[in-house]
Amino acid sequence: MIASSPTLRRVERGALCAGCGLCAGIADGAVTMETVAPGYSRPRQVAPIAASVEARIAGSCPGSQVAPWQDAPHRHHSWGPWHRTMTGHAGDEGVRHAGSSGGALTALLTVALETGLVDRVLHVDADPDQPTRNRIRWSDSADEIIAGSGSRYAASSPLAAIDRALQDGARFAFVGKPCDVSALRQYARFDPRVAAQVPVMLSFFCGGLPSHDGADRIIRAMGLEPDEIVQFRYRGHGWPGLTRAVTADGRSGEMRYADSWGRHLSSQVQFRCKICPDAVGGVADIACADAWYGGESGYPTFEEQAGRSLIMTRSLVGEALLDMAMARGAIVAEPLDIAEVDLMQPAQARRKRMVRARLAASLATAQPRPAVTGLDVGKAARTARWQESLSNFAGTARRIILGRR
Repeated sequence: MIASSPTLRRVERGALCAGCGLCAGIADGAVTMETVAPGYSRPRQVAPIAASVEARIAGSCPGSQVAPWQDAPHRHHSWGPWHRTMTGHAGDEGVRHAGSSGGALTALLTVALETGLVDRVLHVDADPDQPTRNRIRWSDSADEIIAGSGSRYAASSPLAAIDRALQDGARFAFVGKPCDVSALRQYARFDPRVAAQVPVMLSFFCGGLPSHDGADRIIRAMGLEPDEIVQFRYRGHGWPGLTRAVTADGRSGEMRYADSWGRHLSSQVQFRCKICPDAVGGVADIACADAWYGGESGYPTFEEQAGRSLIMTRSLVGEALLDMAMARGAIVAEPLDIAEVDLMQPAQARRKRMVRARLAASLATAQPRPAVTGLDVGKAARTARWQESLSNFAGTARRIILGRR
């Protein structure tokens, strides 16, 4: 038995934890997830684990290694592998309005459920007791899926109970952050139940995971206090949707997405996200994102309008699900040239080309790094200007040395 997991120690030392919860989910109670300042989800080992469990953690944890991209007819160093790249939205206008970016993920999950591809959906939604926080949720109806729609910019550990989820034999769809899907894909190599019971995995383009302090800052900027809040929505009910908080006595506050993300949440993103080599869900069956208007020459506009989703199918499973959704009218979409994604997601393109420089700073300061083979990190880096790479190397090294990760 292993009293202290070498993988968990290494991940902690390098500030590499994504908070997915996979280690807790497969350790039979020997690892638990807890919230640590300033508001991230982290594992804590409370009992010895078997060598076989340690091997599974080492081979699955996205802080230790990131799943390489899968094969597909097309591949882009920033946007990953794909079969089709589309832009569109949910066919149901109510779903389109409720979702954060056109409702595509919500519509796809509903179709997976209604066609019998899955029996239920594993996702996260707002914790009713702490509305800025998240909880794991099982949904087995379209209404429940729609109720849980909208982005959740807070710590979540959707794999913290994955072994229990696999025990009853039911088939389920999984939707999570790219790092969550990476962990589950890699765990499938050790546990055949994953392939048998999780026929579809969905993800989204991730801007990084902010701490709980970020949401608290938003609430205080609204003139409210975090412990007064009984309802909180990060986004949705429009595109991009207003951040909205409501207190028990009926007071409320609203904030534009450009301010909630741009001024508060983005500055609270954890270190692991800043070196992420696959923030675009490259190993999901389908990955969706905001199909922002705007681009490199003009920062994407965040003015309220009808939602529009970027939809990338990455596997034959994803292809089949999108075909079913479009045939049923659940998704309305049209082809998109891959070059247009650069204009819709310029921040993602910038981050990907900086990953190699930031990882080099970790190496230069003798810090652990995740394995990132098969993710085109070097190819993306070659598109960067040398001044940009040098600045990111120096800035990352400085933060590590000063302990500001």
